Amino acid sequence: MIKGKASWSAASDTATPASPCVRNCCLDEQDICLGCGRTLSEILAWHDADEIHKRQILDACRKRRRIRPTSYT
Repeated sequence: MIKGKASWSAASDTATPASPCVRNCCLDEQDICLGCGRTLSEILAWHDADEIHKRQILDACRKRRRIRPTSYT
């Protein structure tokens, strides 16, 4: 994986998940990043999170991005 690039495809079970950050950081009124879909607490926890927690964060991001109103993009 390329460092700094978001990886929204299914990652290998042995690979450490890449950060979903797309360098478009702007939090909405619910403290969810409009760029990557992570909550502020998920962004802060990312660095210390283990692989399982990172995958849980990525799954939550995908779900949020799917249901995000189109006016956010």
